Amino acid sequence: MRYLRYLIPLAAFVVLTGFLMKGLWMDPHTVPSPLIDKPAPEFRLTQVADPGKSIGRDDMLGKVWLLNVWASWCVSCREEHPVLVEFAKTGMVPIYGLDYKDTRDEALKWLERLGNPYQASLFDPDGRVGIDYGVYGVPETYVIDRTGTIRYKQIGPITPEILHDKIVPLLRKLNA
Repeated sequence: MRYLRYLIPLAAFVVLTGFLMKGLWMDPHTVPSPLIDKPAPEFRLTQVADPGKSIGRDDMLGKVWLLNVWASWCVSCREEHPVLVEFAKTGMVPIYGLDYKDTRDEALKWLERLGNPYQASLFDPDGRVGIDYGVYGVPETYVIDRTGTIRYKQIGPITPEILHDKIVPLLRKLNA
């Protein structure tokens, strides 16, 4: 009985240490999204390049596509941008941008200077669509299938390795 008062805190310490140790080997970019395998949230936004034209999620039904959340103020977006520009040249799937909490002028300058990999870039100045998609921060990229279902979410910049090892194989499978 005397040792019981020491065993309970010791057991709690061991359990807590176990959870912390497991966390050390987890990848912080693989935050599970509750939207995977669920319909992508609906939206209709104006285009960055042409405020008179709008695009909505339902306009993409019937095709596999990428939604890349970016902003001109985002340093990591600059890192991933050349990868997206090169990938867009393959024509494997259309890439749509979601310009998140940005200004139209800065976004246009950024795309003009660095290249434009997007079929269209959608303007989300207040971030409401980004919030619907569960955006933690930019960049983030979603793979969305023909039925409008989110199949993959990449948090952080897309690297050539992520593109080659995760995204392209999934796109091939979804386009088969």
